[in-house]
Amino acid sequence: MMRQGNQTSIREFVLLGFSREQGINILLFIFVLCMYLITLAGNTLIIVATCIDPRLNTPMYFFLSNLSFLDICYTTSVVPQLLVHSLSSHKKISFIRCMTQLYIAFLLGTTEFILLAVMAYDRYTAVCHPLHYKIIMSRKVCIQLMMVSWISGFTNALVHTLFTLCLHYCSYNVVNHFGCDVLAIIKLACSDTFVNDIALMVSGVLVLFIPCVLVMLSYVYIIKTILRIRSSEGQQRAFSTCISHLTVVILCYGTAVVTYMTPKTDNSSNRDKILSFLYAVVTPMLNPLIYSLRNKEVKGALTKIALRKNILLERQ
Repeated sequence: MMRQGNQTSIREFVLLGFSREQGINILLFIFVLCMYLITLAGNTLIIVATCIDPRLNTPMYFFLSNLSFLDICYTTSVVPQLLVHSLSSHKKISFIRCMTQLYIAFLLGTTEFILLAVMAYDRYTAVCHPLHYKIIMSRKVCIQLMMVSWISGFTNALVHTLFTLCLHYCSYNVVNHFGCDVLAIIKLACSDTFVNDIALMVSGVLVLFIPCVLVMLSYVYIIKTILRIRSSEGQQRAFSTCISHLTVVILCYGTAVVTYMTPKTDNSSNRDKILSFLYAVVTPMLNPLIYSLRNKEVKGALTKIALRKNILLERQ
Protein backbone atom coordinates (compact mmCIF):
# COMPACT_ATOMS: atom_id res chain seq x y z
CA MET A 1 0.00 0.00 0.00
CA MET A 2 1.02 3.63 -0.51
CA ARG A 3 0.03 6.04 2.28
CA GLN A 4 -0.76 9.70 1.64
CA GLY A 5 -1.65 11.52 4.88
CA ASN A 6 -4.54 9.70 6.51
CA GLN A 7 -5.53 7.96 3.23
CA THR A 8 -4.40 4.66 1.78
CA SER A 9 -4.26 4.12 -1.98
CA ILE A 10 -3.77 0.83 -3.78
CA ARG A 11 -0.61 0.14 -5.76
CA GLU A 12 -1.71 -3.25 -7.08
CA PHE A 13 -4.79 -5.45 -7.50
CA VAL A 14 -5.27 -9.17 -6.95
CA LEU A 15 -7.30 -10.81 -9.72
CA LEU A 16 -9.47 -13.58 -8.33
CA GLY A 17 -9.83 -15.41 -11.67
CA PHE A 18 -12.11 -18.40 -12.08
CA SER A 19 -10.87 -20.92 -9.54
CA ARG A 20 -8.29 -21.46 -6.79
CA GLU A 21 -7.93 -25.18 -7.51
CA GLN A 22 -4.72 -25.96 -9.36
CA GLY A 23 -6.22 -28.84 -11.39
CA ILE A 24 -9.00 -26.64 -12.77
CA ASN A 25 -6.52 -23.86 -13.53
CA ILE A 26 -4.31 -26.24 -15.52
CA LEU A 27 -7.29 -27.35 -17.59
CA LEU A 28 -8.26 -23.70 -18.04
CA PHE A 29 -4.72 -22.91 -19.21
CA ILE A 30 -4.83 -25.65 -21.88
CA PHE A 31 -8.35 -24.70 -22.97
CA VAL A 32 -7.62 -20.98 -23.24
CA LEU A 33 -4.25 -21.50 -24.92
CA CYS A 34 -5.85 -23.64 -27.66
CA MET A 35 -8.55 -21.02 -28.25
CA TYR A 36 -5.96 -18.23 -28.31
CA LEU A 37 -3.85 -20.02 -30.94
CA ILE A 38 -6.95 -20.65 -33.06
CA THR A 39 -7.88 -16.97 -32.70
CA LEU A 40 -4.45 -15.78 -33.83
CA ALA A 41 -4.31 -18.25 -36.74
CA GLY A 42 -7.88 -17.66 -37.94
CA ASN A 43 -7.84 -13.87 -37.80
CA THR A 44 -4.35 -13.66 -39.30
CA LEU A 45 -5.50 -15.81 -42.22
CA ILE A 46 -8.47 -13.48 -42.78
CA ILE A 47 -6.14 -10.46 -42.90
CA VAL A 48 -3.65 -12.20 -45.21
CA ALA A 49 -6.45 -13.42 -47.50
CA THR A 50 -7.93 -9.93 -47.91
CA CYS A 51 -4.48 -8.52 -48.70
CA ILE A 52 -3.49 -11.21 -51.22
CA ASP A 53 -6.68 -11.99 -53.14
CA PRO A 54 -7.79 -9.14 -55.47
CA ARG A 55 -11.37 -10.43 -55.35
CA LEU A 56 -11.50 -9.45 -51.68
CA ASN A 57 -10.49 -5.85 -52.37
CA THR A 58 -13.96 -4.58 -51.49
CA PRO A 59 -15.39 -2.48 -48.62
CA MET A 60 -16.89 -5.57 -46.97
CA TYR A 61 -13.52 -7.32 -46.67
CA PHE A 62 -11.73 -4.08 -45.80
CA PHE A 63 -13.93 -3.84 -42.71
CA LEU A 64 -13.64 -7.58 -42.07
CA SER A 65 -9.83 -7.42 -42.02
CA ASN A 66 -10.02 -4.52 -39.56
CA LEU A 67 -12.41 -6.55 -37.40
CA SER A 68 -9.90 -9.41 -37.39
CA PHE A 69 -7.13 -7.00 -36.39
CA LEU A 70 -9.27 -5.70 -33.51
CA ASP A 71 -10.01 -9.26 -32.36
CA ILE A 72 -6.30 -10.14 -32.33
CA CYS A 73 -5.44 -7.02 -30.33
CA TYR A 74 -8.33 -7.39 -27.88
CA THR A 75 -7.73 -11.03 -27.05
CA THR A 76 -3.96 -10.42 -26.79
CA SER A 77 -4.57 -7.69 -24.22
CA VAL A 78 -6.32 -10.22 -21.95
CA VAL A 79 -5.32 -13.82 -22.68
CA PRO A 80 -1.52 -13.83 -21.99
CA GLN A 81 -2.15 -12.47 -18.49
CA LEU A 82 -4.96 -14.99 -17.96
CA LEU A 83 -2.63 -17.82 -19.01
CA VAL A 84 0.12 -16.69 -16.63
CA HIS A 85 -2.28 -16.28 -13.72
CA SER A 86 -3.78 -19.73 -14.39
CA LEU A 87 -0.44 -21.33 -13.45
CA SER A 88 0.56 -18.83 -10.78
CA SER A 89 -0.45 -18.51 -7.15
CA HIS A 90 0.29 -14.77 -7.24
CA LYS A 91 -2.41 -13.24 -9.40
CA LYS A 92 -1.32 -9.64 -8.94
CA ILE A 93 -1.32 -6.75 -11.39
CA SER A 94 0.03 -3.26 -10.75
CA PHE A 95 -2.36 -0.33 -10.61
CA ILE A 96 -0.80 1.27 -13.73
CA ARG A 97 -0.96 -1.99 -15.73
CA CYS A 98 -4.57 -2.45 -14.64
CA MET A 99 -5.58 1.02 -15.80
CA THR A 100 -3.71 0.47 -19.06
CA GLN A 101 -5.56 -2.80 -19.64
CA LEU A 102 -8.86 -1.10 -18.84
CA TYR A 103 -8.09 1.65 -21.38
CA ILE A 104 -7.15 -0.85 -24.10
CA ALA A 105 -10.30 -2.89 -23.46
CA PHE A 106 -12.53 0.17 -23.81
CA LEU A 107 -10.62 1.40 -26.86
CA LEU A 108 -10.82 -1.86 -28.80
CA GLY A 109 -14.29 -2.81 -27.57
CA THR A 110 -15.84 0.54 -28.51
CA THR A 111 -14.09 0.55 -31.89
CA GLU A 112 -15.41 -2.94 -32.62
CA PHE A 113 -19.02 -2.09 -31.72
CA ILE A 114 -18.99 0.99 -33.97
CA LEU A 115 -17.29 -1.01 -36.72
CA LEU A 116 -20.00 -3.68 -36.60
CA ALA A 117 -22.60 -0.94 -37.12
CA VAL A 118 -20.55 0.39 -40.05
CA MET A 119 -20.45 -3.12 -41.54
CA ALA A 120 -24.23 -3.31 -41.24
CA TYR A 121 -24.49 -0.04 -43.19
CA ASP A 122 -22.16 -1.52 -45.80
CA ARG A 123 -24.40 -4.59 -46.18
CA TYR A 124 -27.51 -2.36 -46.32
CA THR A 125 -25.96 -0.30 -49.14
CA ALA A 126 -24.83 -3.41 -51.05
CA VAL A 127 -28.26 -5.09 -50.91
CA CYS A 128 -30.64 -2.14 -51.03
CA HIS A 129 -28.67 0.20 -53.33
CA PRO A 130 -26.48 -2.11 -55.44
CA LEU A 131 -26.25 0.28 -58.44
CA HIS A 132 -24.82 3.08 -56.30
CA TYR A 133 -22.80 0.84 -53.96
CA LYS A 134 -19.35 1.63 -55.35
CA ILE A 135 -20.06 5.37 -55.30
CA ILE A 136 -21.51 5.41 -51.77
CA MET A 137 -18.89 3.07 -50.28
CA SER A 138 -15.84 4.54 -51.97
CA ARG A 139 -12.36 3.93 -50.59
CA LYS A 140 -12.33 7.41 -49.07
CA VAL A 141 -15.67 6.85 -47.32
CA CYS A 142 -14.51 3.46 -45.96
CA ILE A 143 -11.36 5.02 -44.48
CA GLN A 144 -13.39 7.86 -42.96
CA LEU A 145 -15.85 5.41 -41.37
CA MET A 146 -12.92 3.39 -40.01
CA MET A 147 -11.42 6.57 -38.55
CA VAL A 148 -14.74 7.43 -36.89
CA SER A 149 -14.74 3.98 -35.26
CA TRP A 150 -11.21 4.44 -33.89
CA ILE A 151 -11.78 8.02 -32.73
CA SER A 152 -14.92 6.86 -30.89
CA GLY A 153 -12.86 4.14 -29.24
CA PHE A 154 -10.07 6.51 -28.15
CA THR A 155 -12.56 9.04 -26.77
CA ASN A 156 -14.71 6.57 -24.85
CA ALA A 157 -11.67 4.79 -23.42
CA LEU A 158 -10.08 8.05 -22.29
CA VAL A 159 -13.25 9.23 -20.52
CA HIS A 160 -13.80 6.01 -18.57
CA THR A 161 -10.13 5.56 -17.69
CA LEU A 162 -9.88 9.11 -16.32
CA PHE A 163 -13.08 8.69 -14.30
CA THR A 164 -11.78 5.39 -12.89
CA LEU A 165 -8.42 6.99 -12.01
CA CYS A 166 -10.24 9.75 -10.13
CA LEU A 167 -11.79 7.28 -7.70
CA HIS A 168 -10.21 6.61 -4.32
CA TYR A 169 -9.52 2.95 -3.50
CA CYS A 170 -9.24 1.68 0.06
CA SER A 171 -7.31 -1.28 1.43
CA TYR A 172 -9.44 -4.02 -0.19
CA ASN A 173 -7.84 -4.81 -3.57
CA VAL A 174 -9.24 -8.22 -4.59
CA VAL A 175 -10.98 -8.01 -7.98
CA ASN A 176 -13.59 -10.69 -8.70
CA HIS A 177 -12.53 -10.99 -12.32
CA PHE A 178 -9.79 -12.44 -14.55
CA GLY A 179 -8.90 -8.98 -15.89
CA CYS A 180 -9.28 -5.30 -15.12
CA ASP A 181 -12.94 -4.88 -15.99
CA VAL A 182 -14.35 -1.46 -15.15
CA LEU A 183 -17.45 -2.86 -13.40
CA ALA A 184 -15.30 -5.02 -11.12
CA ILE A 185 -12.79 -2.22 -10.42
CA ILE A 186 -15.23 0.52 -9.43
CA LYS A 187 -16.84 -1.85 -6.91
CA LEU A 188 -13.61 -1.55 -4.88
CA ALA A 189 -13.82 2.25 -4.68
CA CYS A 190 -14.63 3.80 -1.33
CA SER A 191 -15.54 7.13 -2.92
CA ASP A 192 -18.78 8.00 -4.70
CA THR A 193 -19.11 6.27 -8.09
CA PHE A 194 -22.18 8.20 -9.26
CA VAL A 195 -20.31 9.94 -12.09
CA ASN A 196 -18.83 6.61 -13.23
CA ASP A 197 -22.25 4.97 -13.23
CA ILE A 198 -23.73 7.82 -15.29
CA ALA A 199 -20.80 7.68 -17.72
CA LEU A 200 -21.26 3.92 -18.16
CA MET A 201 -24.98 4.38 -18.77
CA VAL A 202 -24.40 7.12 -21.37
CA SER A 203 -21.66 5.07 -23.00
CA GLY A 204 -23.95 2.05 -23.09
CA VAL A 205 -26.61 4.06 -24.94
CA LEU A 206 -24.19 5.66 -27.41
CA VAL A 207 -21.89 2.69 -28.06
CA LEU A 208 -24.22 -0.28 -27.60
CA PHE A 209 -27.92 0.56 -27.73
CA ILE A 210 -28.00 3.09 -30.60
CA PRO A 211 -25.61 1.12 -32.88
CA CYS A 212 -27.53 -2.07 -32.10
CA VAL A 213 -30.84 -0.40 -33.06
CA LEU A 214 -29.26 0.92 -36.28
CA VAL A 215 -27.98 -2.58 -37.11
CA MET A 216 -31.43 -4.07 -36.56
CA LEU A 217 -33.07 -1.37 -38.72
CA SER A 218 -30.52 -2.03 -41.47
CA TYR A 219 -31.40 -5.71 -41.46
CA VAL A 220 -35.12 -4.99 -41.53
CA TYR A 221 -34.62 -3.11 -44.81
CA ILE A 222 -32.17 -5.78 -46.03
CA ILE A 223 -34.67 -8.59 -45.42
CA LYS A 224 -37.47 -6.61 -47.12
CA THR A 225 -35.26 -6.07 -50.16
CA ILE A 226 -34.15 -9.72 -50.29
CA LEU A 227 -37.74 -10.94 -50.17
CA ARG A 228 -38.49 -8.87 -53.28
CA ILE A 229 -35.82 -10.75 -55.24
CA ARG A 230 -37.62 -13.19 -57.53
CA SER A 231 -34.93 -15.84 -58.00
CA SER A 232 -34.17 -18.16 -55.08
CA GLU A 233 -30.50 -18.16 -56.10
CA GLY A 234 -30.36 -14.37 -55.81
CA GLN A 235 -32.04 -14.50 -52.40
CA GLN A 236 -29.60 -17.13 -51.19
CA ARG A 237 -26.60 -15.12 -52.40
CA ALA A 238 -27.87 -11.99 -50.67
CA PHE A 239 -28.58 -13.83 -47.42
CA SER A 240 -25.16 -15.50 -47.45
CA THR A 241 -23.38 -12.12 -47.52
CA CYS A 242 -25.32 -10.94 -44.46
CA ILE A 243 -25.82 -13.98 -42.23
CA SER A 244 -22.17 -14.13 -41.13
CA HIS A 245 -22.14 -10.49 -40.04
CA LEU A 246 -25.50 -10.84 -38.29
CA THR A 247 -24.22 -13.87 -36.34
CA VAL A 248 -21.16 -11.92 -35.16
CA VAL A 249 -23.37 -8.94 -34.24
CA ILE A 250 -25.60 -11.12 -32.05
CA LEU A 251 -22.58 -12.64 -30.28
CA CYS A 252 -20.81 -9.32 -29.64
CA TYR A 253 -23.73 -7.03 -28.84
CA GLY A 254 -25.59 -9.73 -26.93
CA THR A 255 -22.84 -10.35 -24.37
CA ALA A 256 -22.01 -6.65 -23.98
CA VAL A 257 -25.63 -5.51 -23.57
CA VAL A 258 -26.29 -8.12 -20.87
CA THR A 259 -23.05 -7.17 -19.08
CA TYR A 260 -23.33 -3.38 -19.12
CA MET A 261 -27.00 -2.55 -19.59
CA THR A 262 -28.91 -4.94 -17.32
CA PRO A 263 -29.69 -4.48 -13.60
CA LYS A 264 -27.01 -5.72 -11.23
CA THR A 265 -27.72 -8.42 -8.64
CA ASP A 266 -25.68 -10.19 -5.96
CA ASN A 267 -24.63 -12.82 -8.49
CA SER A 268 -23.98 -10.40 -11.36
CA SER A 269 -20.21 -10.37 -10.74
CA ASN A 270 -19.83 -14.04 -11.63
CA ARG A 271 -22.21 -13.64 -14.56
CA ASP A 272 -20.28 -10.63 -15.87
CA LYS A 273 -17.03 -12.54 -15.54
CA ILE A 274 -18.34 -15.39 -17.69
CA LEU A 275 -19.81 -13.01 -20.27
CA SER A 276 -16.52 -11.10 -20.44
CA PHE A 277 -14.73 -14.39 -21.05
CA LEU A 278 -17.12 -15.17 -23.90
CA TYR A 279 -16.55 -11.74 -25.45
CA ALA A 280 -12.78 -11.51 -24.90
CA VAL A 281 -11.76 -15.12 -25.62
CA VAL A 282 -14.52 -17.12 -27.33
CA THR A 283 -16.00 -14.58 -29.77
CA PRO A 284 -12.65 -13.54 -31.35
CA MET A 285 -12.03 -17.25 -32.02
CA LEU A 286 -15.47 -17.79 -33.57
CA ASN A 287 -15.46 -14.70 -35.82
CA PRO A 288 -13.02 -15.99 -38.47
CA LEU A 289 -14.65 -19.44 -38.34
CA ILE A 290 -18.08 -17.91 -38.95
CA TYR A 291 -16.89 -15.77 -41.85
CA SER A 292 -14.77 -18.49 -43.48
CA LEU A 293 -17.37 -21.25 -43.16
CA ARG A 294 -20.25 -19.10 -44.45
CA ASN A 295 -18.37 -17.21 -47.16
CA LYS A 296 -17.33 -18.74 -50.48
CA GLU A 297 -14.96 -15.87 -51.35
CA VAL A 298 -13.03 -16.21 -48.09
CA LYS A 299 -12.86 -20.00 -48.42
CA GLY A 300 -11.61 -19.59 -51.99
CA ALA A 301 -8.92 -17.13 -50.89
CA LEU A 302 -7.79 -19.39 -48.04
CA THR A 303 -7.65 -22.35 -50.43
CA LYS A 304 -5.49 -20.29 -52.79
CA ILE A 305 -3.11 -19.46 -49.93
CA ALA A 306 -2.88 -23.15 -48.98
CA LEU A 307 -2.14 -24.16 -52.59
CA ARG A 308 0.57 -21.51 -52.88
CA LYS A 309 2.16 -22.77 -49.68
CA ASN A 310 2.13 -26.37 -50.95
CA ILE A 311 3.72 -25.32 -54.24
CA LEU A 312 6.49 -23.47 -52.40
CA LEU A 313 7.13 -26.47 -50.16
CA GLU A 314 7.31 -28.80 -53.15
CA ARG A 315 9.85 -26.51 -54.88
CA GLN A 316 12.01 -26.52 -51.78
